Formats: sequence, C-alpha cells, structure tokens
Amino acid sequence: MPDENERPPYEAYAAIVAAFFGGLGAVSAAERSGRPLRALDLAVLGAATFKASRTLSRERVASFVRQPFVEGDASHGEDERPAGTGLQRAIGELVTCTRCVGTWTAAGLASSQVVAPRFGRLLTWSLAASAANDFLQAGFAAICAKVNELEQAEVAVTGPGARPSRGTSR
Repeated sequence: MPDENERPPYEAYAAIVAAFFGGLGAVSAAERSGRPLRALDLAVLGAATFKASRTLSRERVASFVRQPFVEGDASHGEDERPAGTGLQRAIGELVTCTRCVGTWTAAGLASSQVVAPRFGRLLTWSLAASAANDFLQAGFAAICAKVNELEQAEVAVTGPGARPSRGTSR
C-alpha cells in the first residue's frame, strides 16, 4: 500500500495525460465528416458515459480491468485502493474513480463515433439506454419502498385487521 506521504507518481500522470491527448489528436486528425453535434448527441453521450464509467469502476463484470491496479480483490467495486507505485498506482487511481474514468470513457465513446460511426452510435445508445434503465429501476424501487412504508404506517394506526384505504374514501 502506498504511503500517504509518498510523492504522487507525477511522471505516470504526465504519461497518462499525454496518451489521452495523443489519442484524441489522432482521432481528430482522422475525422472527416465534420457533422455538427446536437444537444441530443451530448445527452446520449453523457448517459452512456455515466453507465460505462460506473460499470468500469464499480461493477464485478469489469473487475478484470481493475484487478492488476488495486489492492486485494477487485470484485467488490467499493473501497478499492490503488496498488503499487508509478504507472500501476496512477492507473489504479484512474480506474477506481468514476469521474476520472468517465473522462476516458467519454473520449472513447466519442472517438468510436468518429472512427466507426455505426458501431459508435450503437454502443453509445445501448449504454445510454442501460443508464436510463438503471434510473428507472432505482425510481421504481424507491416508489415501491415508499408505498410499503405508507401501508405499514396505516396498518399500525388502523390495526392489522383494517383494510388499507388506498387513497379512496367512501
């Protein structure tokens, strides 16, 4: 485990940033269409980036990506700590931070739309739909939990044999 007082791996950070901008520069140089982006493109890219970055940095299915760069078992996704020093530590910091890996994910998704537009759109829209599904599932679970809580509170007040009112009065 790196010491808290240990010097951060600045050289590794610089290499990562150089690779990031070098990759974007290469894709930008290869781009020919010049299709203007719309607000919808940004919204879909944002949702897809959210889903992909959460998956890469937290989900068990992507633990193989994090494993070489974190201490212990990467299958838990929460409270993982970067391992090692230098580039290993810098990449560990990157892959355990949803916002950090989100920047790379956004660049990768946007680049895929330039390099292979059909594939890039399919990938981005699929991840965006999955993100919408996550929000809808969480909302549905929250509503169900609140309804159950209200029904239990009503039974506690009216007694176990009374029928819940369901919001209607007769």
